[in-house]
Amino acid sequence: VQLVESGGGSVQAGGSLRLSCAASGYTKTRYCMGWFRQAPEKAREELVFVDVDGSTTYTDSVKGRFTSAKDNAKNTLYLQMDSLAPEDTAMYYCAADLPAVIGGTEHCPRVWPYWGQGAQVTVSS
Repeated sequence: VQLVESGGGSVQAGGSLRLSCAASGYTKTRYCMGWFRQAPEKAREELVFVDVDGSTTYTDSVKGRFTSAKDNAKNTLYLQMDSLAPEDTAMYYCAADLPAVIGGTEHCPRVWPYWGQGAQVTVSS
């Protein structure tokens, strides 16, 4: 799976941005995806987890402000970011993993072997 990100940029606090993550390669295979970010001198943070069945989970820091959606026809995952704040400034990444079948059920290992190149998001106050 190859992931190519686009979007990002600079915005003032309260503004919005949208990131895109286009997948190619094993696109006919079901996979799980995630959105992450990493600010300078901070640990990587998982923001959104999109499971194989499409169910989506948000971390508390972005819940209600960020929305992830997948266009299966375009094999693209989007991250709509609203009400941005300076603390959202970071490099944002999308990632993908292939599910493992355990007991007849697909589970996402969340090892994330596939990563996009990253998109810088800068929010000024």
